[in-house]
Amino acid sequence: MTASMAWLALGVAGLLDVAWAISMKQSQGYTRLGWTLVSLGLLALFVFLLGRALQMLPMGVAYAVWTGIGAVGTVLAGWLLFNETLGAASIFGVALVLSGIVVLKLAHG
Repeated sequence: MTASMAWLALGVAGLLDVAWAISMKQSQGYTRLGWTLVSLGLLALFVFLLGRALQMLPMGVAYAVWTGIGAVGTVLAGWLLFNETLGAASIFGVALVLSGIVVLKLAHG
């Protein structure tokens, strides 16, 4: 796997992490079978892609970027899909996370 493909796998894993969080909420504590199966499938897929990315990328950087994508995406998904509050402090926090992801990516190609 090339570094470019590893970064792509990491980005997709981060987006799947967001989808997984949404599916967990929809499963209502894993009491709804369909959403539970979707959740477990997404979990398996993002762990696989994260593992593949870690074969090429530095662990600390990759994990921080993946976590950041998941955190920012989940905050935005909660706001857009579930009418969760997104105040000024939350927006500032999301901006900090995004800037950290950009710096890590730039520092490690």
